[in-house]
This record gives sequence, C-alpha cells and structure tokens, in this order.
Amino acid sequence: MSQPGAANAAPAWRQFPFFDVIPVKDIHDLGSSPEVFQKTPEISTITPSSAGLVVADIHGSVYLVNRDFEISKSWVAHTGGRVTHMAERKSILITLGEEDTARHPFLKVWDLQNFDKKTGAPLLLRAAKVQSGNRPHPVSAIALSASLSYLAIGLGDGTVILYRHLDQSIYSTSGSLSTLPKPRIIHESPTEPITGLGFREPTEDHPNVYLFIVTTNRVLCYQASGKGSGGTPTVVDEIGAGLGCATMDWKAREVVVARDEAIYLCGTESRGPCYAYEGPKSSIYTHRNYIVIVSPPFTPSASAASATVRNFVAKSNVPPSGDITKLTVFDPENQYVAHSGTFTEGVREVFSAWGKLYVLSNDGKLLCLEEKPTSAKLDMLYRKGLYTLALNIAETQKLDESHIADIHKQYGDHLYAKGDYDSAMQQYIQTIRFVQPSYVIRKFLDAQRIHNLVTYLQELHSLGLANSDHTTLLLNTYTKLKDVARLDSFIKRESLRTTGDGAKDELPFDLDTAIRVCRQAGYFEHASYLAKKYERHEDYLRIQIEDAGNYKDALKYLRRLGAEAAESNLARYGRAMLDNLPEETTDLLIDICTSLTPLAVDAEEEEAAPAKQTSSGPSYLSYLALNRASATSTPAENASTQANGVKAPDAVVRRESTQDVSRTSTPPPATPTTATSAKAPASSVKRPSPRLYFAHFVDHPHHFVRFLETVARKRWGQTVENTSDPLPVQSDPNADAQAEERDQAAVWNTLFELYLSQPGSNASPNAKALAVLQNTRLPYDPIHALILCSTRGFTPGLVLLWERMGMQEDVIRFFMDRHQDGDADASAEVVRRLDQYGPGRPQLYPLVLRFLTSTPALLTKHREDVRRVLKVIDEEKLMPPVSVVQVLSRNSVASVGLVKEWLMARIKSAREEVETDQKLIASYRTETETKLRQVEELSDPDHPRVFHVTQCSACQGGLDLPAVHFMCNHSYHQRCLPQNETECPNCAREHGIIREIRRNNERLADQHELFLSEVREGGFDALATGFSRGILNLSRAEDTGL
Repeated sequence: MSQPGAANAAPAWRQFPFFDVIPVKDIHDLGSSPEVFQKTPEISTITPSSAGLVVADIHGSVYLVNRDFEISKSWVAHTGGRVTHMAERKSILITLGEEDTARHPFLKVWDLQNFDKKTGAPLLLRAAKVQSGNRPHPVSAIALSASLSYLAIGLGDGTVILYRHLDQSIYSTSGSLSTLPKPRIIHESPTEPITGLGFREPTEDHPNVYLFIVTTNRVLCYQASGKGSGGTPTVVDEIGAGLGCATMDWKAREVVVARDEAIYLCGTESRGPCYAYEGPKSSIYTHRNYIVIVSPPFTPSASAASATVRNFVAKSNVPPSGDITKLTVFDPENQYVAHSGTFTEGVREVFSAWGKLYVLSNDGKLLCLEEKPTSAKLDMLYRKGLYTLALNIAETQKLDESHIADIHKQYGDHLYAKGDYDSAMQQYIQTIRFVQPSYVIRKFLDAQRIHNLVTYLQELHSLGLANSDHTTLLLNTYTKLKDVARLDSFIKRESLRTTGDGAKDELPFDLDTAIRVCRQAGYFEHASYLAKKYERHEDYLRIQIEDAGNYKDALKYLRRLGAEAAESNLARYGRAMLDNLPEETTDLLIDICTSLTPLAVDAEEEEAAPAKQTSSGPSYLSYLALNRASATSTPAENASTQANGVKAPDAVVRRESTQDVSRTSTPPPATPTTATSAKAPASSVKRPSPRLYFAHFVDHPHHFVRFLETVARKRWGQTVENTSDPLPVQSDPNADAQAEERDQAAVWNTLFELYLSQPGSNASPNAKALAVLQNTRLPYDPIHALILCSTRGFTPGLVLLWERMGMQEDVIRFFMDRHQDGDADASAEVVRRLDQYGPGRPQLYPLVLRFLTSTPALLTKHREDVRRVLKVIDEEKLMPPVSVVQVLSRNSVASVGLVKEWLMARIKSAREEVETDQKLIASYRTETETKLRQVEELSDPDHPRVFHVTQCSACQGGLDLPAVHFMCNHSYHQRCLPQNETECPNCAREHGIIREIRRNNERLADQHELFLSEVREGGFDALATGFSRGILNLSRAEDTGL
C-alpha cells in the first residue's frame, strides 16, 4: 500500500487467476445468451436487488430477472422515455428516467414485494419530477442510503439534491402519489458536473450519515445527519473523477475514485490511501473486497505494458484490427490482481449479483467471473511460497482461526525447511491452541535450537495452555542454559490468567511442577519463592528444612502461619526443628498450644534476600525422556497478559514429586499473599491439643518438661506447687470440656513420667514426682501413675497411691516382699503400717500374724508385736482359736509357750460358752415338752377345758355373758368381737407372721442355687440356718398327698 505521493511509482502487482470465466447461456437455448440481454444496445442500466436482477432499457421498460436470468416481471416504468438510473434498498426500487410528458427527469418509487393484480407490475408508491430551477438538466448520479432515509440526486449542472426522511414519506398512507419530501439543494458547482454520489453508512464509532460528492475536479463530503448536519459540503480532495469512475467501497466507509494515474480512497475528513495503477479507466465497480476496473477501448500491441494485452496479441493469429477493452479485478488491500481479461466487443455493464461478478459485453454475451474456492487460492499461493499473502487473504476472507492457524503452520514448516528457525518459531507461536505443542517441541529439541524452544514454551505458559510436562521442559531449559535471569522472570511473573469478569484467576504454569523441578535442579531460592508466594506451606517448609537447611527462616514462617496452619506442618517437621532450634521451637509450640489470639510476629523480622544459588542438583534428563513421574495437570483454559496478585487455583491437582510420599498440606487460601496471619485483627483461635507434639520431644526431655509445665500453667492454671485453686487464665469458650480433660491427664501423666526419669537432688530425689502425687488438684491418672511408680521403683509414690486408693493390704504386702528381698527395715515398716491401718482394716492382723511367725528371726524381733496382734485378734474376735493354732502350727517357729496364756484364756472362754449353750438347750427342751403337752390336750376332744378368765381381753372390762372363749386363754365380750369372727384377735397377728415366715421358708426350699451360694459363703452356719428354717425338712404329708 503506497502513499499518495508515490502514485507515479507504480509497483508491479502480482497477478493470479483467482477467477474462472464462465459464459452464461439462456436456460432454454444453450446456444445463445439470456433473452433479456439479446438486445444489449438497448439496455440503459442494470442494478442488483433483493428481489433479483433489475434491468432497464432505453424504452422505459424495467425487467425483473431471477437467478436463471429468466424474466419474472416486466413493466413500463417511464412512458415514452428511457430509464437512466436505478437504486434499490429493502425491496424498494427507485427509478429515474425521462418521459415524453415532462421536460424534467421523473422519479418513481416501486414496491418489488407487492404487485398490481391487473397489470402484474410492482405497486407504484410515489412519482414526482426532479426539478432544480426552470431549465432541465440530466441526472448524472444517484445514491440511496441503506435505511431509505436519504436519497441524493446529482445533476449535470453540478447540483446535488437531497431528499430527507424518504422512508417516512414512502410508507405513509396519507398524501397523494406525488407526495415526496421537499428536496434540498446541498451543493451547486456550475462548472463541475456531478460524476458520483455515495452514502457513508453509520457505525458504532461514527453514528452519523455522510454523503460523498464527486465532481470532475473535487471530492466533497456532506454531513447528512447528527449534530452539525446541514452545512456546506467540505472538500476532501482536490482530485475528481470522470463519470462512472467513482463508487463506494465494499464496506461503505470510503469513496473510491479512479483516475488514470492511480486509484484513490477518500474518507470523511481527508484522502486516504491510494493504489498506483496507471492507465485510462472508463468505469469502476466493487465486488466484495475487490475493485473492478474497465478501461476504454484501445488498440492492442505486442509492446503494451500490460501482460494481459501482450498475451492477447500473442494468442491472436492475425494482427488485431479493432480495439479491445480490458477488465481488471484486483484486491487493493492485499495488492494483487485476481483477474485480468480482454473483450474485443467492449464492456457494456458490470454488476455483482448472487455473490458472483457478471460482465455484459456490447455484443450481448454475458460472462460470469466465479471466484475460486479459498482453499484452491491458498494452494496456489503455497506452491509459490507466498504465505504472507495467503495470511492476508485469509484474514480478508474472514476465515476462522483454525484455518489461519493451518496457514501459519505451513508457513512455519516452509521456513523451518529453509533453516530460518527464528521466523519459523514466530509462525508456530501463532498456531497455539490449534496445533499440538508436541509437533513443534519435537522440531526444536536440538541443543542449537533450544532458544527457540524457550520462546515457544514461554508463550504456551503465558496463554495458560501449558501442562506439567511443558513446565518441566521449560524450567529444565533454563537450568541447562544457566539462565537465571530468565528463570527469575518466569518464576516471579504474576498471573496472566483472568476470569470472565477480569479478575485474576490462575498461574500461567503448573505450580507443583515448577516447585518440583526447581528443587531437583538445586534452585531452592526460586522453589521457596513460589511456595511462599502461593502459600504452599508444606512445600516451603520442605524446601527450607530438607533442602536448604534454613531452620530459622522456617521457624519464622511457621509463626507467621498461625496456630491452625502451623499445627499440621509442625506435626511433620517439629522434630527436625527441635533438633536444630530447640529453645525457639519450644517457645513456638508453647504459644500455639496456649494462645487464644493469633501468634505475635516481631515487626523487625524481615525476609532476607536469599543469596544467588548455583545449580547443584542431579544431572538433567534428556529432553526426549523427561521425568514424567508426576501426573499431568489439566491444561488451563483462559489466558491474559495482566501481571499482579495471583489467586492460587482451587481445583489444582496435587502431584507428588520424586521425594514426596504423601501430601496433606493446608489448602491454599483464596489470594496468594505471604503468610502474615499474625497481622490480622485479634480473634479467637482454636488451640490444638498438646498431645500432637509429644513425639517430637523424644530426644529433648528437658525442653519437653518446660513445654508441659508452661502449657499446664498458661492453659489451665495448674502447677506442681499450687495446691489451692487454679491460677487465673483466659478460658476458651469454644473448647471441648472432655477433650480438655483428656489433654490435662495426658500432660500430667507425661510430666510425672519425666520427673521420675530425671535425676533429682541427693536430699530429695524425685521430689517433683512426689509433689505431683501429693497435689490432689492435679488431674493425673492414678492407675497410670501407679504403673510408672512400680516400673521405676518409686516407693514413696507407690505407697501414697495405694493409700489413696484404699489398697492398704498392698502396702503391707509390698513391705513384706521387700523383707523377702533382704530389706532389714521392712518388717518394722510392716508393723508400723499395721498400727496405722489396723483400726480401719482389722483383716490385716491375721496377715501380719502369719508374716511375723514365718521365720524365727522375725518372731524373735517382733515377739511383743505378736502378742499385741494376738490380743487384738482375741478382742475383735477376728479368728477362731482353731485358725490361730493352725497358723502358728504350720511351721516350727512359734512355741506353745508363746500362746500358752492366750490358749488357756480361750479354752476357759470356750468352756463357759459350752455350759451356757447346754443350759439353753435344756430350757428349749423343757419349753418344747410343755408346748407338746398343750397341743396334745387341745387335740383331745374328750378332755374338758376350764376357763377361769374374768376380764375381757379387748375392753379390759368385767367379763359377763354372752362371752366368747378361745383355746389360747383369751376371752371377750361377744359385743367386742367383729361379727363372724372365729379367731382370737390378739393371736391372729402373731399367727399371721408365723404363717408368712413358713411360706417364705417353703419358697426358699426350692431355690437350691441360692442355698448353695449361702453355704459356700457361710459354711456350717448357713447349713444350720437352713435346718432351722425347715429348708432341709421332708415334704409335708398334705403336700405329697400321703
């Protein structure tokens, strides 16, 4: 595209046969042209329309032609004259012509969709004369806006008439046939005839309508609508054009003016680009994006500048005897000639209809210039290596992105074959999204072309279309080239991915892969930068601790994370941190377990800039055999070029690196800021259980003790020294009471164990452990403490716990065992403990008696204690004499003299008991005999009963008749007894109790399991009781029916 001043320096336009010339024949007679064109000299004008092709002749007739060039409608539009101009929009046809009844041109408006039922002609909507002054002037040009709002008519005297709101007048049902808007003369130039008119249609950027006016000497622009309309037309260019050499371009944005030296495009403000195309021009047309130029007749010669003319002369067998007309179709945007042909009979008309270009020669032949398919045109350009032109044509033809990408791919292959790798890569970059990246990557894996590969991979990442393998390859190329600057640029770039609303969304590369590759290559600075920036807490800590050994920075980072995020990470790295920074790590764990507010971070703590690192990682894999251990991530879908504030992706698939086994990291938050949770407003923080961190202190018992003591004091207000109410602490309203109780027990159980394992002072070894047991307010587990004391041999603790649990017998047995183990003072401790526990635990005396009489040495040492024990046994009747004798006689330790006095006292007491029992037996027998005699007397009917009772047993009054006497020697007034009473009221209650007892005994007689259990527990006493209750008696005769 040349500038205006370069019109004279005409470049050589490329010429291609992009159009096929096809003769158009009549559908009924294939040997001749269509019927409507057989009288070509009589045709005055042709215009395409939405209803078909409209052809007018010099007789005033108009023909409506269909796609097969058959005449579908015809009518006389102008009687006695000819049709000079036609224009059609929205099926409204406007004709201008001459009529024998009028001196001035006549304008008629036809409706091509509605026809008169009688004549078959379209309905005539309006008809009026076009008059400007008294003298008639021929119409030289006509223009109709797409909306039918404006109609401009140019006259031969240089006058331009404009009709406004034509559509409202046409569609209005009121008014006569001749009613049209009042025309307005907008331009007059008596010395410059009007040679062309055209409307610039409104757009979103330019909503106004403009009218281009072309004269023989100038190009003017008139604003027809909008603010500022109605003024004087402004001169756009001082170069005019002849009649027929001006038309609107295919977009209706600029007017195309054809002159002998060049073709000019003029806009609303000034002249635009021009195209150097020398030669006389008789008319100009537009067809899609093409401009069609028709030259006036000329005599061909073999030395003509045009190759088309030279070819025409060469193909002619005889010297040319007449003039020829040349027709050229060229694309001004892409600067090439799409078709060039000659016509010996001249060109009558050129029109564009149904997407094709038609040329009507003066001899009535109609030729169709049919454009080749775009694929055929592109193949033609491919063969000539004109890929740039192919791209321009594809964009002009509005091909989709996939077809354009295919052109870039073929262009890239062409440049690659020529060895121009840089240019080839620029073309391959244009194929992203449509060509598989592997196709391009395989071409540039050679070390000499690795820089081109970096360019392609960077573009993939910037568009968000890279997967984990692409990220791995790109980072490996950086590290292989030792290009730290580009690695910094890639790693530290911000997000280029955006969502539909413009918000930052995702990284342009796979984050997991980038971290993994940087770690493998030894670029720990970059790996830690990514992990920290996008809050991959576990990755950052793994890099700082496992790779870089930067424990102090890791500890600061953990503190910044806050309690909740640091909890899971400390569970993994707490032991390593304690091994290297025991004091600081212990303080951090204490703060996490006791603080209800976010952890405090020192304001002076700033991140030190990491020193540059050189690659010290393992050797890199071949680019053809990359490490594909990690799973392929899903390619991103959106991309942008914004660079700030990346949001960590919520749906990123976590992949395991070669060193990783599993990941349970804290999910990344919504926005990727550095870990500064401590700077957030103070709010309640859930405290984790201290038990989570117990295992980390395995090799640090002293720090473990400090951790447990501080947590117990700050969290629950509990200390070893404090035996009163707990110290005041801030309580957690959201804490689980049961979980807190379990944590307290775990802390004190562990602390007690640590106290036992630590050496104490010589004066008071294990003093703290004993203090824990003595403090009844501490929530340790007694059973757990008992096991620990037993395992560690902590006697004071064991005794204290047994006493507190009511296990005094175990205390005594413990000291008995100690005596067996050779402790000389153990027996004295047994006696002391017996004196202490004996009053409340009398069963301990037989146990101690057996112990003190187990060996001669013990008996000699504790002879007086044995007598005292026997005395208590005797007083409390803890053992029968026989059992005492059996205990003492089980060995030959105790002599008779030891228990002589005790035995004599016991024998004497036993004799007294026997005598007492014999007296009771005699009294029971006497009573029984008396009862039996009474029963016998009562049972004898022949033995009379004499009653000597003189007092009523009920009212205690004197007994008088009538009276009632009972065999039990009770007498009553008859009036003192209830009616029908047959039993003595005084004895009835006693007899009822006896009967109830007997019924219970009889019921118990059938419960054998109960009786057997009582015998096991009570022995002979239970058996004797059974006899007394009658449980062992034989069944009664009345029960067995005997």
